[in-house]
Amino acid sequence: MGQAWEPKGNVAWTRRAERLPPGHLYGESLKTRRLPGAILSERKYPPGFRTPTHSHEQDLFCLVIRGGYTEMVGTTTRVCEPSLLLFHPADEVHAEHFHQTGGSSFILEIEPWWLKQIRQHTRVIDSSACFRGGHPVVLGMRLYREFLEGEDELSPLVMEGLVLALIGEASRSAVTPTVGHPPKWLVEAKELLHERFREPLTLAEIAHAVGVHPVHLAQMFHKYYKCTIGGYIRQLRLEFACHQLITTPAPLCQIALASGFSDQSHFTRTFKRYLGVPPGQYRELFSKPKMVQHRFNPFKTTG
Repeated sequence: MGQAWEPKGNVAWTRRAERLPPGHLYGESLKTRRLPGAILSERKYPPGFRTPTHSHEQDLFCLVIRGGYTEMVGTTTRVCEPSLLLFHPADEVHAEHFHQTGGSSFILEIEPWWLKQIRQHTRVIDSSACFRGGHPVVLGMRLYREFLEGEDELSPLVMEGLVLALIGEASRSAVTPTVGHPPKWLVEAKELLHERFREPLTLAEIAHAVGVHPVHLAQMFHKYYKCTIGGYIRQLRLEFACHQLITTPAPLCQIALASGFSDQSHFTRTFKRYLGVPPGQYRELFSKPKMVQHRFNPFKTTG
C-alpha cells in the first residue's frame, strides 16, 4: 500500500490543478486489479462529494456504474450517469461534483508505454471523448464484469484482450476524418430524430420534413454521422431504455413500448445484441448499490 493521497487544497476548484500519479484517485477504493500496462479499479463517492480540480498523469477510461455527477472539463459541463463511458487523456484538467445519490465508477488507467506500442501500428484516441452507447460501452461493461467475477488464471489474459479491444473501438469511434460542418437541413433531420425516435418513422417521412430526397438524406447522414438513420434511431431508443432501467422500477414490457420497440421480445433481443447483456441483467448491474464494510476515505490510494 502506498501513502494516502492528500490534495493541496480543500475546495472543488483551485488555482493550481492537482496532477494525480498512477494508482491515486479520489474516492474510496472498492477493488483494484493490475495488468501489465494498466490499473483497474472501482471507486465509491459519497453524496455531494466534490473533487478538487485535477488531472491524471496517465490516460484513463471511466465507466459510470451507479449514481451520477456533474463533470467540468474546461468550459464544458456534462452530466454523467450510469453506463456512460468517458475518456480523459493525460493532463486534461477536470473536476466532478457528485449528486445527492453519490456514485461509483469503474476506472481504467493505461500506462504510456503500452499506448506507445499501439501507436506504432495505428492511430489511438488522444482527446477527450464521451460514449453513451455502442461497442465502446459494451466492451467497458464486459471488462467490468470480468474485473468483478473473473478469478481463474485466464482472467488477466481476458481482461488484457478486452482493454485492447476497448482502446481500438474507442479510437475508431473518436478518430474520424474531418468532413466539415453538416448542412442546416441535416442538423434539422438529426434534431427530428431526437424528438421523435420512439415513433415508427420512415426515411421518406424524414426526408420530406427537411425538404430533400430520401437517397440524398441517407447518404449525407452516413457521411457526417458515420451510421445509418435506422442505426441512429436504434441507438437513441437503447439509450432511453438504459436510462429507464436504471432510474425507474417500470417493468420491461412498459419500458420496451415507451422506448419505441414493438414488444418486449424485440426489445430484449435488440438490447442483448448491442449491450451484451439482457435488460434485466443490465438493470441489476448498474442499479444495485454494494455493501461496503469500511469507513469512507476520499483520498485512499488504489495501491
